[in-house]
Amino acid sequence: MKAKVRILDIETGRFLVFISEEDAKNAKLHPEDLIKVETAKRTIYGDVVISNMVKPGEIGVTKDILRAYSFSDGELVNIVPGGTPESVRYIKKKMNGQKLKKVEIEAIIKDIVDRKLRDVEISSFVTSLEINGLDMDEIAWLTTAMAETGDMLDIDRKPIMDVHSIGGVPGNKTNILVVPIVAAAGLTIPKTSSRAITSAAGTADVVEVLAPVTHSLDEIKRIVEKIGACLVWGGALNLAPADDLTIKAERTLSIDPRGLMLASIMSKKYAMGSQYVLIDIPTGEGVKVEKIEDARSLAKDFIELGKRLGQYVETAITYGGQPIGHTIGPALEAKEALETIITGKGPGSLVEKATGLAGILLEMGGVAPAGMGKKIAREILESGKAYEKLKEIIAEQGGDPNVKPGDIPIGDKTYTFVAQTSGYITRIDNRAITTIARAAGAPEDKGSGMILHVKVGEKVKEGDPLFTIHAESETRLDQAIIQARRMEPIRIEGMVLQRIGNL
Repeated sequence: MKAKVRILDIETGRFLVFISEEDAKNAKLHPEDLIKVETAKRTIYGDVVISNMVKPGEIGVTKDILRAYSFSDGELVNIVPGGTPESVRYIKKKMNGQKLKKVEIEAIIKDIVDRKLRDVEISSFVTSLEINGLDMDEIAWLTTAMAETGDMLDIDRKPIMDVHSIGGVPGNKTNILVVPIVAAAGLTIPKTSSRAITSAAGTADVVEVLAPVTHSLDEIKRIVEKIGACLVWGGALNLAPADDLTIKAERTLSIDPRGLMLASIMSKKYAMGSQYVLIDIPTGEGVKVEKIEDARSLAKDFIELGKRLGQYVETAITYGGQPIGHTIGPALEAKEALETIITGKGPGSLVEKATGLAGILLEMGGVAPAGMGKKIAREILESGKAYEKLKEIIAEQGGDPNVKPGDIPIGDKTYTFVAQTSGYITRIDNRAITTIARAAGAPEDKGSGMILHVKVGEKVKEGDPLFTIHAESETRLDQAIIQARRMEPIRIEGMVLQRIGNL
């Protein structure tokens, strides 16, 4: 049937098409049915919503659709039932534990991107991967399908380096040092990063304190070809677009299938044209990978996947048992990273990890001899060359290259927790730290988060400060204080941990 487009001033986070009850009855459409909207130039799919917001002969199009496709008010379109995509049968096949073929995986990903699959079907696909897994053939096919259904970046500078952390450690502002160090050595490193999903700050959230991170692919190409580096938000790009939709399902279900995680990370590296990729796998209590043997197994999978994609991949298993540096939250982390890169000195864990990872990349890129990368990375950091490169990145991305740590506003509502007893810091709980920082408002409230005054192994006296919560509102501060009192973010013990008597 024919209908006129009516643009609705609403957002739902989904592709929804609103039609009247009369039209739905005539077209034999039901709520949540897949509907196809056709014009002379394009075809889109959406879920049916029956509503009195539109009149018979009209269809309502939301802002979510308009961001991806252009429609004009009153435009005449044809609407027909979308039917059930063939890819649903392939999802059922994986739900039954069978191996998928390359063409079947490609069909599923294409239908996800084209919005032919509804949220429930995408969730079923993600769940099937969590339960039945993927072998390496399937992971490689999934990776290329995710990359090739989106945009691909072709930078006229080689070699292209990249670094990615699988996450899980609070305060991981490491790449704000790594990228400038590597670029200052003459290598090319276009770094796309994510915003926080469950953490208190993603790299993109932290960089955004210093400069805009939302840029088009053409802008990124210009910046990188000019200065050799960028620090941008990958979510603003059409890189592996299926990834954003599967991540939404993962977040809802609180699952992270291993094969999908590998494909998610490597598809974006593939789309960016990265030739040399370093994967950081933090390992320790309270992070995604808690056991060293699991980290080694995951490392082998990344390396094997890289070979299949024509990329050289190395991995670094890093210490993830406590936060990196002393700050958690976008503005606090940006301030600490800026202080470190300006002076060439900073928290030992931050400098050690940043120069360690940068050193591996320098060796991979051939600008440092084997075994000398970390030393050269530290020299670049201490010489001020990394800071000069960061200033270039900030300027090209539209920020103030002369911004100083003291210029960065942080939440002025604070509360400091102190030691209730003397002893040694034996544990800092990563999950508790993240929970408290998020309760304080991070990452949405850029100035909110935490400052840690102690690290594991340090001796404290009763009354010494342990950590300070920063918030932008008293309400958020109170919520964070409640969380901190409920949990045990920092454990203090004496050298004698237990006494066991004669049994």
